[in-house]
Amino acid sequence: MATIPQALHLGAAYYPEHWPEDRWPEDFRLMHEAGFNVVRLGEFAWSTMQPEANTFRFGWLERAVDLLAAHGIVSVLGTPTAAPPAWLVQQHPDLMAVDELGRRVQFGNRCHYCVNSPEMHDATRRIVTAMAQRFGDNPHVIGWQLDNEYNRVCFCDRCQGAFQRFLREKYAALDALNEAWTTRYWSQTYSDWSQIPIPIGRHNPALLLNFQQFITHSYHRLQHLQIGLLREYVPDHIWITHNFMGWFPGYDHYKLAEELDLVSWDWYVGTGYHDYLNSGAVHDLTRGFKRQNFWLIETQPGHVNWSTVNNSLNKWEAQAMAWHAVAHGADAILYWQWRSALGGQEQYHGTLVDQSGQPRPFFREAQQIGKAFRKVSELLAGSTVPADVALLNDYASRWSIDWQPHHEDFDYVAHLTHYYRPLAARNASRAVVSADTPLDGYRLVIAPALLILDDGRAAALEQFVRQGGHLVLTIRTGMKDRHNALLPSRQPGPLRAGAGVEVEDYYALLEPISIEGDDRVGQSRQWAERLRILDEKSVQVWARYGRANGWLDHHPAVTAHPFGKGIVYYVGAYLDDESQQALLDRIMKAAGVEPILFTPPGVEACLRQRPDGVALYFLVNHAAAPATVSLPWPAHDRLQDRTVQGELQLEAYGVSVLTRV
Repeated sequence: MATIPQALHLGAAYYPEHWPEDRWPEDFRLMHEAGFNVVRLGEFAWSTMQPEANTFRFGWLERAVDLLAAHGIVSVLGTPTAAPPAWLVQQHPDLMAVDELGRRVQFGNRCHYCVNSPEMHDATRRIVTAMAQRFGDNPHVIGWQLDNEYNRVCFCDRCQGAFQRFLREKYAALDALNEAWTTRYWSQTYSDWSQIPIPIGRHNPALLLNFQQFITHSYHRLQHLQIGLLREYVPDHIWITHNFMGWFPGYDHYKLAEELDLVSWDWYVGTGYHDYLNSGAVHDLTRGFKRQNFWLIETQPGHVNWSTVNNSLNKWEAQAMAWHAVAHGADAILYWQWRSALGGQEQYHGTLVDQSGQPRPFFREAQQIGKAFRKVSELLAGSTVPADVALLNDYASRWSIDWQPHHEDFDYVAHLTHYYRPLAARNASRAVVSADTPLDGYRLVIAPALLILDDGRAAALEQFVRQGGHLVLTIRTGMKDRHNALLPSRQPGPLRAGAGVEVEDYYALLEPISIEGDDRVGQSRQWAERLRILDEKSVQVWARYGRANGWLDHHPAVTAHPFGKGIVYYVGAYLDDESQQALLDRIMKAAGVEPILFTPPGVEACLRQRPDGVALYFLVNHAAAPATVSLPWPAHDRLQDRTVQGELQLEAYGVSVLTRV
């Protein structure tokens, strides 16, 4: 079993192949001066490691790893398969992916391979095996990253054949596929597996869903291949990861995360400034892939180069961001990258050291983060993030809505974060997890737009409520089955009895309509559902529509239904922000969800729990102005090594890590 590092790690991506070897000692000296203890290497160095088919050169990389270790810095090695070299592409031109228009991807970028190419798989076997043989027992390599940011979709004939074989294995018989896909519609019935296309643009909903699942399957095959190759030579205690990209929709991250020892992700702000109410959701999403701590293996040191306006973060903003990530379960922060390459497509991207080899101003901020990390690293060892509230995320539901949004502005992720932000604003302990995860231990579960709902999911949610849990169902819940076909029952499908209501119809809105609650008037935007009460005796109507389109006028919009020992809430409206906060405040109170701490706007309070039960409180000021937090108990500030009581002052972008006295 892999041993996941317990101490905090701070570092950067470094590319020794870009620089003369006599420069390395100065770079590593500066890294040590910055307080770095980890570096990621090698993920784009295929042509340097293997300059031709039968030649491998790893001496330079081994010397870099050893010299880093001499400076107290451990290494994470990346398998370089995201960047197949020119000689390989020349030998096997059809290794390159094909886009939707039938064009081969041009060499010279990255992730340009066809994930199902047998030539790519063969080349992967050679380079990964050679790396594993050379570095598998190197004591200075603590982990491996597979490839880099899986993202390419290929539409070549080979992928179409593989997709057809995937479907044949899944459905066994064409009659079963035709029935599940309703192929009688528009005369789509298939009489041979070879007739099934790769979908381009709008298509049969079931075909679209199965192709998306095939993409997941394809990357899982390549990932599984690499893990198997590494494990022949890499000891079991050395961990293996892949760097995901937050809300990227290209595949089911839960499936790919299953066989990884550790999940990591790449976090970039791009244009603008950090919004912790949104970024917290992505950290919690990543933590939820395996329901354990993660690594932030790439993040920006100042600015990026690929956005519309590549502004730099404010001074000390990255400090708040680093601690924000740690508070949500990150055990490592690695900046991308250490030094600006002289050429290549990312010349203007932010770095810690510029092209001349001199530290940029941000270097000093990273140095301060390093000093602070060292103060609490041992204290945080083994601590995890508890949660009272779970938000359910489902890739199939998201894909289905993306293909058929019914309203051009309806966005699955925006809708999920519409429920996340009120929780974060009140410092409720929360998680974003798979819609199929066990629900034990949560007080409140929210299922935003859980479109795909079958009897198994419904039974788990009903059991959660019967045992005393509080469940929030939202618009677009329970419309389809696992084949992306409409359920034969009204929303929320098999949860109708638990909800005590059903949806008579749904309405995409041209303009907002009014919502009238017990003590307030708000609005629903984009979407509204007309609810029919099934249990007249027990259902409580919390809000109704005002005058609208005639169909919705004065009908229930938000309801609560006692069920077993718990309550099911149905929210048929897409509420304005103020009304949404009021609704979630009311639901949290009913569910017994208490804030970690009360803080002023812009100040976040998070909790990590040590194995010995000690609670670690993180206070992060995300504002560019000082803030004051009133503490309900005396505490010890571990970063400042001081006892605080009453009011705690936080500087602009300031941070405190507290234990109760």
